[in-house]
Amino acid sequence: MADWAALLPALTDADRRRVEFGLAEAAARIRAVLHAASTYHWRFSVTNVPEWSAVETWPVELRRSAALAMHLESATSSTPTALNDVVRSLADGELPWTREDLVWCLEVCARGESYDNGAHLELPAVVAARLAPAELADLVPALDALVSALVGDHFVAAEPRRRAVLLIGAGLDRATGRSVPSWLLHDGDGFGPLARAELGVVLAAPGVPELLAHCASLEKPTAPAKWQRRVDDLLATAPGGTAAVRSILEAFAAYGLPLHDDTDRLLRGLVWALSRQPDERATDLLARVTAAAAAAPRQSPGFPHAQKTAVAAIQLLAGRDGEAPLRTLARLAVTVRNKAVQSRVQSALANLGALRGWSLNEVMELAVDDHGLAPDGRLCTGVGPYEAAVEVIGEKARLTFSRDAVALKGVPAAVKQAYGGELQRLRKLTKSIGATLSGERQRVEGLLSEERTWSYSDWSARYLEHPITATYGRRLVWETSSDGHRWTAGLPRRDSDGWTIANLEGRAAPGDQVRLWHPVRATTDEVLAWREHVLATGLTQPFKQAFREVYLLTPAEERTHTYSNRFAAHILRYRQANALVRARGWQAGYLGTWDGGYESEATKPFGGGMWRASFHHQLVANTDERRYDVEFCSTDQVRFAQRDGATWQPTPVVDVPPLVFSEAMRDVDLFVGVTSIASDPQWADRGEDRFHAYWHSTAIAELTPSAQVRKDALARLLPRTNIADRVRLSERYLHVRGTIRSYRIHLGSGNIMMEPDDAYLCIVAARDRTGRLHLPFDDDPMLSTILSKAFMLAADDTITDTTVLGQLAR
Repeated sequence: MADWAALLPALTDADRRRVEFGLAEAAARIRAVLHAASTYHWRFSVTNVPEWSAVETWPVELRRSAALAMHLESATSSTPTALNDVVRSLADGELPWTREDLVWCLEVCARGESYDNGAHLELPAVVAARLAPAELADLVPALDALVSALVGDHFVAAEPRRRAVLLIGAGLDRATGRSVPSWLLHDGDGFGPLARAELGVVLAAPGVPELLAHCASLEKPTAPAKWQRRVDDLLATAPGGTAAVRSILEAFAAYGLPLHDDTDRLLRGLVWALSRQPDERATDLLARVTAAAAAAPRQSPGFPHAQKTAVAAIQLLAGRDGEAPLRTLARLAVTVRNKAVQSRVQSALANLGALRGWSLNEVMELAVDDHGLAPDGRLCTGVGPYEAAVEVIGEKARLTFSRDAVALKGVPAAVKQAYGGELQRLRKLTKSIGATLSGERQRVEGLLSEERTWSYSDWSARYLEHPITATYGRRLVWETSSDGHRWTAGLPRRDSDGWTIANLEGRAAPGDQVRLWHPVRATTDEVLAWREHVLATGLTQPFKQAFREVYLLTPAEERTHTYSNRFAAHILRYRQANALVRARGWQAGYLGTWDGGYESEATKPFGGGMWRASFHHQLVANTDERRYDVEFCSTDQVRFAQRDGATWQPTPVVDVPPLVFSEAMRDVDLFVGVTSIASDPQWADRGEDRFHAYWHSTAIAELTPSAQVRKDALARLLPRTNIADRVRLSERYLHVRGTIRSYRIHLGSGNIMMEPDDAYLCIVAARDRTGRLHLPFDDDPMLSTILSKAFMLAADDTITDTTVLGQLAR
């Protein structure tokens, strides 16, 4: 029995007989009607067929008994049908319901089954809403507990559950005299009780409960004109209405956790109520609510905290003036992983840009928040006798303290004790800067797939002088041109006259147009020269650029014409692959053993949103049929489509721009290279031979473009190390000469073979074994892994790990 049922008062035998009197006869009569109407079952609601009209003329006692009989059927039948409309229709009208009827109905619910159609909730909800407050008085504890159980019941469909909570809540409110409806801000999440505890007086102000109930009634993201007129009337007649709207939304903006669906609906209406206020404070609050609603838990990035609120707020925010809408929407464009919310953000940005005369790309650039930082990436402020500095160091935001120009370690105890509020504000600012840095890195890297040019002044202002974007722009190679045909590559350099582009010889390159350099447009000699320059100068680029892989169309892809099979037929570890796909900005449905879950299509826009790549993959069934989790997936085709208004038109691979093709294929290569079972150093010890042939062939396969770039990086790095005389590179391997044995490390998978018998060596190496060796980029974990293994094996006589020594001695 459910916990709430233990709070129900007991029925006497006499009461039970009175409730059940005539039940069998009524059940027989209503079943006869349902049988006669069964031919309409799949086309119409039973209550809309001609046979049902006779039921509407039955005496009230017969209708009451029939409703009780159908309630019993819906709650206890082993094969329940959708009796929601039947029970609701029978219970409609002024029937002689009693307190004993309600207790009996609740007992039936408690001892029966809970079905997802929610038909078992229909009758007790109607009866609770019809009874007088006095008849409900001793049922309040049980009904309160029932409502709490229902709002957390995710197995019942939303509409019947919401209707039951609303009707039972209405009865509770009449019985208890509560001014704020029970079905609003309930305890289905942590926010409801928090809002009631902190804003109780505000919520109970005259007219506010009616305003909240109206806000919760909004069914769609866009509010109809009639709904908006009603909300205007309620705001005008409720003195505390505006304050209540702002207070609830302020509390949510600070809450930062997922909401129950009912609370999400309420907040959707509240943001529409807030939008009726044109002041700047309302715009700022709407921006913060939008960001909070669109945010998602780290472990579930595709599930926003309040999706309904986010979708409505994005639409409203795009129509507001000021910088807050621009910056908020631009940040969401690179952080949101939910497909529905992401599409709304893109549309809102396009509309906002059109209103202000900007392209979508310009909107994204101009919207980058500088957080009040100076051009050098610092913000200094006094905190009592100390100076706090929030600054961008590398690609991280740091908060540091000093006193009398002497840097301090950590946060002074005095600041924690006396300036807690200011410290919290600074920490929040530091976190926000970090989020902006992360989003900007992804946005700037996305420019590599675009044919985009800037004027010299716009380029320097947006990519070299902006305190956030400059941390990336100043470490990238750019090209400049005077005529748009001949381009000269170089790195940004500040001269006395401002920023210039310095070529490989250190001379300023002339030109008034700038674009981001990509190796796919450069000659081989130029690419190699820039790689050497990056290493020689100790420059660490924010992502691979000089060492970026290039993917050119192959004859096989020209023959397949509409798709690429270059990365098909690989076996990936699905959880890691899915996480990496989403981290790289692709949208993909989850694989699973349900209808439609056996295959998925990951998609991502490229070329400034004008092109879309699709990466197809399928579930690999478990050998154990009792396991339903997805452990592996297999890869399939990569396809491309071009935007045509609001739709996508499939496009042959030969027509895809080289930048778009190369960047999309690079991502797919990354998914395969990182998550393929061939890159798992412990796979051979699993005792699973289902994929042994694939694992073995891939572990020593020809090098992909990413592995070829890795090989080139190693060729330049290894001569600078203290193991240079013990290593050499061949076509596919890094050969390492140890004291005990010699080894070959495959440059693609990182797997190790021991010479001379090619025995496999399993080592899970730590990445810190490369010491202080400078790496020109940090987004290739396999490069670090291979280097760490090489350093370990070159000194194999110092290895103490018994599992490794056992393998060496075999």
